[in-house]
Amino acid sequence: MSIARKRISVVFALLLTCLLSSVAFGDTIRLKDGSIIKGRIVSFNGGKFTIAIGEGTRSRQMTFGAAEIDSIVFDSPALAATAASREIDYKTPVNNPRVVNPRVVVSDQALRTPAQVEVRKPELKTPERRPVTQPETVTAPTASTTTAGPISWNVKVLADNTSNGWTNTGWVVKKGQVIRITGSPESTISLGSGKTSNASGLGDVEDSNKLLKHVPTGALIAVIGDDNNDFIYIGSSREIKAERDGSLFLGINEGKLDDNSGALDIKIEILPGTGN
Repeated sequence: MSIARKRISVVFALLLTCLLSSVAFGDTIRLKDGSIIKGRIVSFNGGKFTIAIGEGTRSRQMTFGAAEIDSIVFDSPALAATAASREIDYKTPVNNPRVVNPRVVVSDQALRTPAQVEVRKPELKTPERRPVTQPETVTAPTASTTTAGPISWNVKVLADNTSNGWTNTGWVVKKGQVIRITGSPESTISLGSGKTSNASGLGDVEDSNKLLKHVPTGALIAVIGDDNNDFIYIGSSREIKAERDGSLFLGINEGKLDDNSGALDIKIEILPGTGN
């Protein structure tokens, strides 16, 4: 073998050794935000570094501007020896903010925290133990047994022949309901011939045509239902118990209504808890 061939073999071996060592070691780039990139700087152009990370099909490249980089450490002896040939002239800026927990990109692996960086664990404070206050015992109030008041309203009972002498109170009575009907003593009607009366009627006035023969003329009377002739004497005030269902009507106990005028003020009360 000639001397020239031996020299070529030695040079080729040296180059191969450099290439293998560059792959094995790689560079360490520390960014200003505290992140650490481990890879291989492949170029520096226009103020930007291009870094190759990983090998083979998983290889990828990342680009960082010079202003983003804090420092570069050439781990590969071959690249450290040839760093001058890349013409990388970079100085670490002063007053650089640092992040406590930097991230590290190693080859194609995910970001992780380097072993040499101490990770501060948050201090877990034991919560202050406080005495538990027992809730006060609250006694439920006794249910009230108050009785609801009666349903009540006022009506005016006409004394004349309007509606055939009957005033519909507007209430449909249920069998068994107790009804209290009261006339105002100040309210009076005219019975004709100069005679006036309140709900009590006039006991000394004869009228053979009145509906209830044995009660005062002009007195207040009632009937339940429009198909019923069971007339009920009310007078100035009375409490009655309904014997049937039907509308409650009020009227005047007189046979001749054509010459009557005025109206009686009447209060009606339906007592609670009564009826079916």
